[in-house]
Amino acid sequence: MKKEIERKFLITSNSFKQNISSKYNIVQGYLSTDPSRSVRLRISNSKGYLTIKGGASKNGLSRLEWEKELPIKEANELITLCLPNKIVKTRYKVNYKGRIFYIDIFEGMNEGLNIAEIELNSEQDNFEKPKWLGKEITGIKKYYNSQLCQNPFTKW
Repeated sequence: MKKEIERKFLITSNSFKQNISSKYNIVQGYLSTDPSRSVRLRISNSKGYLTIKGGASKNGLSRLEWEKELPIKEANELITLCLPNKIVKTRYKVNYKGRIFYIDIFEGMNEGLNIAEIELNSEQDNFEKPKWLGKEITGIKKYYNSQLCQNPFTKW
């Protein structure tokens, strides 16, 4: 099982759009939102993915993650079993100074929330922060997608 190491930030402007390399829509639901483990179903680009994530480390930077691609027919059936309030977002892949950032622009009940994340090779991995990165939200649980389906951004 791989260890996911990432940092998350709020977005302060749309200037990231000048460096977009790809864009795709995502719908995801949760079968479990237990804080010590979450089970997510994601549909994107006519593909399905089942992902299990362990609880985050104390600093919120890392957690175990397992993911398996599913046939789209099965993913469409399984998403009906997910908890209410699916996450709907557009994800942009942005190249900045040799690093990849993923920018999520949320829709629906989480409209107005824009988050950037960068996956790292280690917890000590350094990177140059673009000007469009705002407040760091790594480890702040209310920003986890699994929590946003329970307590959407528009209700804060």
